[in-house]
Formats: sequence, structure tokens, C-alpha cells
Amino acid sequence: MVFVDDEPKVCSVVHKTLERAGVNVQCFQRAQDCLTHLAAHRCGLLITDVKMPGTDGMDLLRQVKERLPWIPVLLVTGYGDVPLAVQALKAGAVDFVEKPVDRDAFLQTVERLIERNAQPAAILEESLTRAERKILYYVLEGKNNREIADTLHRSPRTVEVHRRHLMQKLGATNIIELLTRVAEMGLLSLLPEPHRDSMVHSRSATAPEHGAGS
Repeated sequence: MVFVDDEPKVCSVVHKTLERAGVNVQCFQRAQDCLTHLAAHRCGLLITDVKMPGTDGMDLLRQVKERLPWIPVLLVTGYGDVPLAVQALKAGAVDFVEKPVDRDAFLQTVERLIERNAQPAAILEESLTRAERKILYYVLEGKNNREIADTLHRSPRTVEVHRRHLMQKLGATNIIELLTRVAEMGLLSLLPEPHRDSMVHSRSATAPEHGAGS
């Protein structure tokens, strides 16, 4: 989980509160540092204060929804700032909390949103077929459809269909989005089996690949 607030004392308090509750959290005081972190690390929930110098919470929300739309964003707003809260929800925020933040209510909201975000990831992981898992691995290796087809002894058309299906399931429209999505959702854990298959194939060109038709 990631928390963003330009006030060091607030970051310190939130960090201690969440860590004591068993929630692993990274805190940042600048939105740009947060975006850099999100580009390379998984995140089950992003919490950001709205009013910050430079890139504020609303700008951060919009950028995250554009680059990493599957990350849920919780905004922290000033008391009674209803119009801003409505604006945030319309921009894609999953919820908002008002200052001063009630500790117990805050923790309940955080746990609820983290759990809710974990469910789609589990569903997507289970929905990938064995063939799609294999093709995903080779796509991430940088192989094109024909190279994957030669490796798996399938037609390029079949590989293209499987590749399109897995892209749709992972909500990606290009290879960059696919890479980001796979890393964010922790789907790299699916890849050892295709890797072993590729090793077996490379060691024995005459050995048939079991399950290639799955």
C-alpha cells in the first residue's frame, strides 16, 4: 500500500498506525515520487491527501487512473469539502475520508478496499488457461506470435487468439500495459511451468511437449 502526504508528521503517524495493523505501507511526500514507485512495484491501495504543493492529490488521482487504472485510490479531504469529494469520485477514486481522520474508521476502510482489490486479481489469475499462461510467458520473453507458435508447435493464428484473450483478461491493449499489469497483479508466479516446458523443449528437440494442445 502507498500513502502520500506532504507533511512528514502525518506520514509518520499513518505509517506507524498501518504497520501496527499489519498493513505494509510505503509513504511519500511528493506525488512524483509516488508515481515512480508505482511504475515498478505492486500496490493494493493508494491513499493520498488532496491538498499538496506541486502535483496535488486530484492530479495524482488522474495520472494513476490514466497509467495504472486498476489501482484503487482513496482520497483524504478536508472536513465538509463535499464538492471536491464528488469530483474525486467522478475522477475514479474508490472512496474518500475526511479530516480529522478517525483511526478505527480509517483502518476499516483501508482493510475493506485492500480486500476488495485483491479479489479481481485472484479471479483473473484463475481465469488464465494453461495455454494462455504459456503464451504469456513467451510474450514477456519478447517472442512474437510466430516464434511462440514454433516453440509450442501451434499455428500463429492459434497463438494470436490466445494472446488476444489473455490481453483482454488482463485489461491490456499493448505490450507495455501487459508488462505493467502482470507485475502489478503478481501474475509472474504463473510463469515457472511454461519456463520448465521451454527448458525441456530446448534440451530435446525431438521430445514432444506435453499438454501443448491445452
